[in-house]
Amino acid sequence: MRFLMAALLGAAAGLAADCGGLTKLTLPATKITEAKVYPADRGTPAACRVSAVMTPSTDSEIRLAVWLPETGWNGKFLGVGNGGFAGSISTGGLVEGVKTGYAVASTDTGHTAKGGTDASWALQHPEKIIDFGHRAIHLMTVQGKAIATAYYGSAPKKAYFSSCSNGGRQALMEAQRYPEDYDGILAGAPANNWTALMTTAAKNAAATLRDPSFYFPAEKLPAIQAAALAACDKNDAVADGVIENPGKCGFDPNVLLCKGEENKSCLTAPQISALKELYGGLKDAKGKQVYPGYAMSGEAEATGWGPWITGPAPEKSAMFGFSTNFFKFMVHNDPNWDYKTFDVARDLPAAQRMAIHLNATDPNLKAFQARGGKLILYHGWCDAAIPAQAVIDYYQSVVKKMGAKQAGSFVRLFMVPGMQHCGAGAGPNNFGQGGAPKGEAASNIAKALEEWVEKGTAPETILAARPGRTRPLCAYPKTAKYKGSGSTDEAGSFECVQ
Repeated sequence: MRFLMAALLGAAAGLAADCGGLTKLTLPATKITEAKVYPADRGTPAACRVSAVMTPSTDSEIRLAVWLPETGWNGKFLGVGNGGFAGSISTGGLVEGVKTGYAVASTDTGHTAKGGTDASWALQHPEKIIDFGHRAIHLMTVQGKAIATAYYGSAPKKAYFSSCSNGGRQALMEAQRYPEDYDGILAGAPANNWTALMTTAAKNAAATLRDPSFYFPAEKLPAIQAAALAACDKNDAVADGVIENPGKCGFDPNVLLCKGEENKSCLTAPQISALKELYGGLKDAKGKQVYPGYAMSGEAEATGWGPWITGPAPEKSAMFGFSTNFFKFMVHNDPNWDYKTFDVARDLPAAQRMAIHLNATDPNLKAFQARGGKLILYHGWCDAAIPAQAVIDYYQSVVKKMGAKQAGSFVRLFMVPGMQHCGAGAGPNNFGQGGAPKGEAASNIAKALEEWVEKGTAPETILAARPGRTRPLCAYPKTAKYKGSGSTDEAGSFECVQ
């Protein structure tokens, strides 16, 4: 009898069960609203697409989507994260997942948003903030696995999570709060210290906009980037428009001071003061460093400071939108809160009260490590949304808490010179991030994670590429050093050194 049951379950895993019948599946606080097979279309394989609504609290309404390949399931589960304040299903991640054979799930985290920086949905809705903070992704994972198990007749043998930005925060939240959910976690540019990041952005808004004389427009960013590169581009013995380690750059913004009439190639004294605020990060009322500032170089890139920090005009940048929405609708519950009244002595402690739901800064990953979990972090050095030093600070806190040997057994960090937020930038910035594992582990960081989990091979280098240039990404704290001969556009001319 057991043999017969096993054979039937094996057939179900290969041929798939009745998709429509999944609407009758009973799951805790979850209603499946649709289950339907969609045929193959424009490169997307046929899949059973399941829609559901999860209601873990009386004020929760979390939309869930689970896509299950009709044929060719690889026996694994993939969780997809969200950027910004979420508010929508990540359809692109679902498509990518089924294309590579995964049962894949995504959620809107419990609300609909007008855009990535919109948090108006959170006003007077503490349960929705908890859903956004961590509960929705966890339930997406639990129920997504249950739906996949019911469809295929066997549970996924491995589970992976891959995402960037807020999705990187979600990734670390999973490792810290719900270590049983995933075997491998890929966390890109994690906004894991959410409260400090948003407070830094609010402080920066006040510092650059409270007095109009401190604001510098995007047209001045090329001069700032050129000065930073002039100071530090050759620190790695290669003049290629990319600073290998901006954390070691000693660029002094005072060199940009206008000697005569102001123009786009120089900054006034108030503008230099504002620039130093952006580089300096966040200090509390007693002057203690709370959060790092932005790295030097990459300011003028298309995805750099223009869209994220200065905006096309005052009060039009992405970080302005994030921070003002955060303080209005999550911290103070006051839509009329004015960033010009920002006071670090008042607003930082107020923001930190939200840390219990939103921050993923716990360095104790013992439970995740104990079950064999593997974690890979990556971050672009030129990230204009989330300061790159923040991920180094978190990684080092894990090493300090766990010990170097233990941390080395399950976590890796890859810093990406010249890369902006999650991708793009002047440096090689394509290394398989942002998608499902595929191709070769040597050049696909998601595949490298999968092989680490399933074959025990820890990645020490990842090949990054852009048109005309390749470069090795080195497991932190190593960096790529030019060997002294060969093309500086070829990865083979570099080696990873301490």
